Amino acid sequence: MPFSASDSLPFFKQLLKEKNTELSLQFDPHRSVLPLLHARSDFIDALLCRCWRRFLDDHALRLSLVAVGGYGRRELFPSSDVDIMVLLDSEGDAPHQDALVQFFTFLWDIGLKPGHSVRTINECVRLARDDQTIITSLMEMRLICGNQDLYETLRENISPDRIWPSDQFFVAKMEEQRQRYAKFHDTAYNLEPNIKEGPGGLRDRQVIAWVFKRHYNSSTLKELIKYGFLPISEYNELVDAVEVLWRIRYALHLLTNRCEDRLIFDYQRELATQFGFSCEDQHYNQDVELFMQFYFKTVQGLERLNEMLLQLFHERFINGHTDIKPIPGNAQFVAINGYLEAVDEQVFAKNPAALLELILILEQNPKLKGVRAATIRLIRKNLHLIDDNFRHDKNANRLFVEIFQQPSGLTHELRRMNRYGILAAYLPCFANIVARMQYDLFHIYTVDEHTLFVIRNLRRFSLEKHKDELPFCNQIFLLIGKPELLYLAGLFHDIAKGRNGDHSSIGEDIAREFCQQHGFSAHDTKLVAWLVRNHLIMSMTAQRKDIGDPDIIHEFAQQVGSVEYLNHLYLLTVADIRATNPELWNSWKDSLLKELYTATHLMLRRGLPNPVGQTDRILETKKEARDELIQLGLSEQDIDASWQHANDDYFLRYSANEVVWHTIAIASSSEEELPLVLLRPQTQRGSAEVFIYTKNAGNIFSISTATLDQLGLTVLDARIMTTTDNYVLNSFQVLEQNGEPIRDLIREVHICSALRNNLLHKAVQERKNIHRQSRQAKHFPIPTSIRFHDDPLSHCTIIELITTDSAGLLSKIGRAFVKQHINLHNAKITTIGSRVEDMFYVTDSTLRPITDPGTQEKLRKEIISALEG
Repeated sequence: MPFSASDSLPFFKQLLKEKNTELSLQFDPHRSVLPLLHARSDFIDALLCRCWRRFLDDHALRLSLVAVGGYGRRELFPSSDVDIMVLLDSEGDAPHQDALVQFFTFLWDIGLKPGHSVRTINECVRLARDDQTIITSLMEMRLICGNQDLYETLRENISPDRIWPSDQFFVAKMEEQRQRYAKFHDTAYNLEPNIKEGPGGLRDRQVIAWVFKRHYNSSTLKELIKYGFLPISEYNELVDAVEVLWRIRYALHLLTNRCEDRLIFDYQRELATQFGFSCEDQHYNQDVELFMQFYFKTVQGLERLNEMLLQLFHERFINGHTDIKPIPGNAQFVAINGYLEAVDEQVFAKNPAALLELILILEQNPKLKGVRAATIRLIRKNLHLIDDNFRHDKNANRLFVEIFQQPSGLTHELRRMNRYGILAAYLPCFANIVARMQYDLFHIYTVDEHTLFVIRNLRRFSLEKHKDELPFCNQIFLLIGKPELLYLAGLFHDIAKGRNGDHSSIGEDIAREFCQQHGFSAHDTKLVAWLVRNHLIMSMTAQRKDIGDPDIIHEFAQQVGSVEYLNHLYLLTVADIRATNPELWNSWKDSLLKELYTATHLMLRRGLPNPVGQTDRILETKKEARDELIQLGLSEQDIDASWQHANDDYFLRYSANEVVWHTIAIASSSEEELPLVLLRPQTQRGSAEVFIYTKNAGNIFSISTATLDQLGLTVLDARIMTTTDNYVLNSFQVLEQNGEPIRDLIREVHICSALRNNLLHKAVQERKNIHRQSRQAKHFPIPTSIRFHDDPLSHCTIIELITTDSAGLLSKIGRAFVKQHINLHNAKITTIGSRVEDMFYVTDSTLRPITDPGTQEKLRKEIISALEG
């Protein structure tokens, strides 16, 4: 590596580029990358040593150049940070300062981008004493070149007998891991996992190594065998799991050309191909599903080994002694230092049901911390005992149901049963959903993890400490006589995902068979099976139908049938939505479901044969609104004048509170001042309501939705109304694109101004649209589906549209309606993640339903053309 004034910089740039290319060409997804990691580290060592001697000159042997972090471990991935530390022999300004500046500048100029620090021994010790992340980094330091004595002095000064003894270091690392897990909702089964930081990821292996090294001053994890922490088979399992994650991370860095550790949808298909999961005759996404199941099963094993080893470290480093206590009423297990341990290796062989008894003991003894490592191994070794005879054993059936009947611990123990493989062994149908991906643009967890989150959410409804989250759910839960039925409905609601056919229908059969096998009464069996079959109907009704229409409420109430079923369904629906993706739950969905629950509850209490008639509803709304308006000072004459263009449909679809708001604004406006655009930032449903009152001009819906979309607003619902004398009364429920309400007064004024201006000019100016399409939508688009349905109640045709959300979608549909002379009377806008499920209530130009197949086909093509254009 010659240095000269003319060629050193380009030479080193080219040398670095060639080495990176050489190593990338050597990468094979099916072979160990450890030699590549070492080769890159060794190459960087040589390069740094050459530069160090060149720039530091006489100071090169006085100071120490030290590798830290992953570089210190010689685990240097293609785009990993090259973390280095310069160790000084004295404090203050020194003659080497300018030389160091030139050294670091040169490294940046050749494209190395090092992460560097310059410290004395005293500074290192002081900083490390106060920050466990710094002591962790220094534990992995490695001398590249320079002053060996200086380096060894630092090593002595940061040893466990000086700072951070192994017991304190262990406690700090456990808290750090707890916080890290919390960032990922305590699950490794995110559909876009972080392979380094997520639970079960590479950081778990590093935690094991750091804690072990701090106590034993060990240079290799192979000494876990020597000190009796792992048998050879489990050590090999640990090494294999780390190797898999290393290979995936290496491929990610090469694919993205940056330090990318997130296994996001953008890269999953390419990696599936690289790792050999693509072949002919696969259904769409099967290659990705197989690759991700391979990944999830790898991290599941690493997560289990992490749990076992950290528990053993805790016993060895923290307790220092063995405290054995009997388990009351059970001679098969004892508690050792707070962890459950089988009394001998034959416990499960003698009594296979003890595999479930162990879970029950943990629920009934909340002071127990978990299962001891030796017993975890024993469980894994004896899973084969859970066979068909076991599954049909009445004692085992009783124990399994009892697990769901306990007042505490259910969520933790179900997660444990899944982690150890007990749940999949006892319920083969559950094995089908373990690590199963779901590509619907709104789920962010695997099916099994989503299912366990549903049960967790249901449990939280029952707990006093969580009642402030959703107090309404907490109140309803008090009415649930047998919570275990609700939990079991949660367990089975998605059990048939991934099978051919309707998962709700297939799941109903599975749930019914389970209940019958486990001795449930006919009533309880029917309830659980019904909940599984119908777990989607409440969210679908609330989000896709006009729940202000008494006929819709009556139809839903007939489907539900009783207050008991309604209570169970409401809780399951809320738990399900919140377990799909935490970001999908908002005040809008909360209020819609509450509104549907309340209206249905009232109708069921009144009795289904006698729903409130439409005429009574119209009269009630008019009277309530009129009384309030008169109290506010409006005259009867002003009220009648404001209502002259409002038909009966208006008073059916708007509440008295909304009618009052509209009437005050209309009464204070003249015909010349139309269009009238109003905005209420906070409605009862938590969203903002935009109301438009004007003469009909045909393309009002298209202009309105295009403007709202351009302004970065999400349309949650639309009520579209054109009166017989051709006036439009339209309202849109909107939120900011991030799901938050509109909170800025200037923003409100701007929205109204932009909307009114565009309606006046009958056009939307071309400007940058701030609507963002999700990455998931780009890689897993929803095929566009358009269906036509009759709606005899409203004398309309319903157009059901399912597609991928995109900028200006509603506006494009509105323009298609105008071109085909279609009248839009109502719309239910539902966007879940990036999946659009919209319903449009339309008639032809003569206000008749669109029943002609030829006309329907022409309209279908027009909509598809508009969406693709």
